[in-house]
Amino acid sequence: MKKSIRYIALILLLTGCVKQADWPVPDQSPEFIVVDATLTDEQKVHTVSINLPVTDLNAIPEAVTGATVLIATADSLWFLNEDSLRPGNYLTDSSFVATLNTGYSLQILWHEKNYSAQTSMVPGRVFNPLIYKKNEGDDAYHIDWVASAFSVNDPAMWEVFVDWSALPGYDTLDPCSCQARLLFYTLPTIDVSQIFAPIVEQISFPAGSLITERRFSVTPDHAEFLRQLLLETNWQGSMFPSANANVITNLSSGAIGYFSVCAVTELSLVVE
Repeated sequence: MKKSIRYIALILLLTGCVKQADWPVPDQSPEFIVVDATLTDEQKVHTVSINLPVTDLNAIPEAVTGATVLIATADSLWFLNEDSLRPGNYLTDSSFVATLNTGYSLQILWHEKNYSAQTSMVPGRVFNPLIYKKNEGDDAYHIDWVASAFSVNDPAMWEVFVDWSALPGYDTLDPCSCQARLLFYTLPTIDVSQIFAPIVEQISFPAGSLITERRFSVTPDHAEFLRQLLLETNWQGSMFPSANANVITNLSSGAIGYFSVCAVTELSLVVE
């Protein structure tokens, strides 16, 4: 009886300590920039996005316009042009292809300040296709498995694009309502927040959907950046949330984000 009373008292004490807390975000300097830059071994137009930080979660970031952006290797130099339709997005030409065994440098000059980052690519790998299963209670399907969430020697980022907009009955709808883009990660570490991460919405799609699965190779430093970013975003709100902290970056002082170069492996399949 005494043990039961102690347990009840402990539960009341723990629940009684829960209260709402406001966490104001301090204003950042207007010279502080956020960079999102990923180059791949695909021949296409590559984009470097540069914005100013925001203090509200749902605020639209202000684009960094008029910057000079270039990518350099030991023997080549590319100047990127700002997209006239999407300010703050700087584009390579369509012939650009990143290669293995090459060091890449990103240079950004804006408001008389220079920001830089250096990185290289690790090889891509072939992989087994994802697994999808039929839903219980209807004729739709969902993704059941993409890849292992843990691998010491083989970290990766996975992009899965599902499209059923061309199927009969869906071809007259807004294509955006018949498509889904999902991201998954294989990291060299396991965190408690990852194991007990909040449940995410399950995406359902009909038979005949086209699934495109892409694997991005990541360096150990890039994997650690992704881990810390997930700790601050997708994995927050779990039973065991982590303490908030600044996410690492490979950019020089005054900039955050990450500059990465990835090898991409891709396969496509049709839901039968």
